[in-house]
Amino acid sequence: MIDFDGLLFDLDGTLLDTAPDFITSVNAQLAMHGQAQLPHEEIRLNVTNGSAGLIQHAFGISQEDPTFEEYKNELLSIYRHHLADKTVFFPGLLEVLHECKNRAIPWGIVTNKPWAFTKPLLAELHLLEFSACTVCPDHVKKPKPDPESINLACDLMHINPARCIYIGDHARDINAGKNAGMRTIAAHWGYVDNTEDISKWGATWIVKKSQLLRSFLFGTTEC
Repeated sequence: MIDFDGLLFDLDGTLLDTAPDFITSVNAQLAMHGQAQLPHEEIRLNVTNGSAGLIQHAFGISQEDPTFEEYKNELLSIYRHHLADKTVFFPGLLEVLHECKNRAIPWGIVTNKPWAFTKPLLAELHLLEFSACTVCPDHVKKPKPDPESINLACDLMHINPARCIYIGDHARDINAGKNAGMRTIAAHWGYVDNTEDISKWGATWIVKKSQLLRSFLFGTTEC
């Protein structure tokens, strides 16, 4: 068992598999504009880059394009109607949360997903009252990889960052955790391209499958 006092999760691609609802939304938007549907895996790998990254990939435009904000707002409007249609916990992670509760270990969420989308999603999954804290970019001046959001979460949980672990599926998550002086876990089960060498992120640990996280944190299983 790893010795720690608190646990923090990134949201999309780490705690929750939100990709199915983004896939629905992106392809619905493409259809509205008479464009061909994108392969599901192609969209899935871009979910970690948020709505901006999804628009850049789907429409092949940069953020400087005059239509960019219009397309992004349109996507978010569509996504709002599909927010929790197919979103689920990654396998084994709800059990991790229950284990934390049983052991009186507080856990929270630090995400770059705006509060306007995070709050209703967590409410649908009954997580708002379950987590010790939820920190979104709306709550800080500088989002990840800056450590401000992680430090705020630790303050809200009354835990020293050095005694907490942050889990994420993107290099910016790991950098944010390291910048806060925290141990980190790279979530290989998330929205990670198979060609990417996540060992270069510099995480304290890498866990390959979400089903292994519970035993890794609280037992002795190799991951």
